[in-house]
Amino acid sequence: MASFFNISSRFGRGQPKPPSNQPRAISPNDNYPPQQQQLQPPPLSRLQSQTSFPSHYSSGEPNSPINGNSDQLSQMHAPRRVPLFFREENSGLIVKGNLMTLAAKPEYVEKGEWLAHQVVEQYRILDSMLKIVQEVDANTSLPVCNPHTCPTMAAGGYTYTWLDKAKNPIKIPAAQYIHLVQQWILSKINDANLFPTDTNTVATGGYPSGASTGTNTPIGAGPTNLTLSLSTLSGHDWVGKSSGFPENFETDIKNLYRQMFRCYAHLYHCHWLDPFYHLSCYKELNTCFIHFVNVGRLFDLLEDKDVVPMQPLIDIWLSKGLLLSSQAAQVQVTLPVS
Repeated sequence: MASFFNISSRFGRGQPKPPSNQPRAISPNDNYPPQQQQLQPPPLSRLQSQTSFPSHYSSGEPNSPINGNSDQLSQMHAPRRVPLFFREENSGLIVKGNLMTLAAKPEYVEKGEWLAHQVVEQYRILDSMLKIVQEVDANTSLPVCNPHTCPTMAAGGYTYTWLDKAKNPIKIPAAQYIHLVQQWILSKINDANLFPTDTNTVATGGYPSGASTGTNTPIGAGPTNLTLSLSTLSGHDWVGKSSGFPENFETDIKNLYRQMFRCYAHLYHCHWLDPFYHLSCYKELNTCFIHFVNVGRLFDLLEDKDVVPMQPLIDIWLSKGLLLSSQAAQVQVTLPVS
């Protein structure tokens, strides 16, 4: 299973063949990126809004202008085709075994330390996937993901926005969005206040008295439970406190995890066919993503609303037993020492 973490070295586009169909730019109103749009008919709501249909159209009227056109009518009521990456035959992985062994916290490792390790490792894995779409195509002299193919940070029916200096949400090209996310994540990981690397660092309020430094003054306190940790006895506790992580640590890593998920969602919805499927490395992408989701579910780093763009694939893995239900996952948060 260790080879799973070194898969980035296997990817190389070389001299790719020019695509048979030149991709078009994504419109903000598109439900799917150009690669997926040709695989499925447009939804009913879009057909009804087209100017070619008279305003008095009603499928129940015998004299409706398109009622007698069986091709148009059948197209309107035809079910939308499932994207290729949401099909069970394309949900395979490159590893076998219990993925929980990679995610569950070892028994004697402090939770903050383990979460910090997981976030850093998850970003390293994601970065190896992003490099595939950031590599310059020799035929176009552009990266696979560029402002022409991906004018917005789209993922299915979702378009993610960035905040400008005035804190206003704006739509920017996916390549720019991903670049900003990578810079932001690296700045957080390299921030010694958020991810302390000094083993002698103690978080503010780490002493039972609530002070940042020790004191020889006796502390007037009532009876205490000696089985509780000092951080708990100090009155206010948070994830990673005993290891020197700040109070906002858990909130910040959840924000990091949410942004990383958006990058994965864009890779699937806009680039699964080209390059991942064409390079026969979509199983590598699946393996990275299922590990990412497993950690996120195990430690509540992702909310249900965050994962909606990729929920069908997650449901497939749940049905196959590759992911545990939320209740079962919480039982295995800690991995006992053998």
